[in-house]
Amino acid sequence: MKTKTLIYSAAASLLLFAGATAFAHSDEYLDTQKTPNGGQQRMAGIYHFELVVAKDSKEARDNPVIVYVTDHANVKIPTVGAGGTATILAGKQKASVKLVPDGDNRLKGIGKYASTPDMKVVVSLTLAGKPAEQARFTPMAPMAAPAAAKDGHSDHKH
Repeated sequence: MKTKTLIYSAAASLLLFAGATAFAHSDEYLDTQKTPNGGQQRMAGIYHFELVVAKDSKEARDNPVIVYVTDHANVKIPTVGAGGTATILAGKQKASVKLVPDGDNRLKGIGKYASTPDMKVVVSLTLAGKPAEQARFTPMAPMAAPAAAKDGHSDHKH
């Protein structure tokens, strides 16, 4: 009987932890966190993608697009053999940027875009031997203040 109780308690604890973790990684929560490379971070399946784009390109021109890949603890995930695309909508222009591995945990490409306040970017990546993952970004949106975190963990490092 004690074994069953222990199993049920462990299962309940796991469900509570999983629920709290999912909430902690919402876009709103991630927007309150300082990112390692100064970009915007989003969940993509079991990964975090951090998108870094040019912030000062008033006119559409060739600019870099960089995506860093980490796990939930911000541990670098190797991008050897990975590939993907970033679809950028900025103003009335659309650009599709091919992303290729560029070091430890990053992919990079060059695309013609302007840094508009309404910029939206959809990143789709396939890591070696894994299914494709996708994330949506609004990289020019102002970052939320850490105190605005809704999960009560504003100092929490994720």
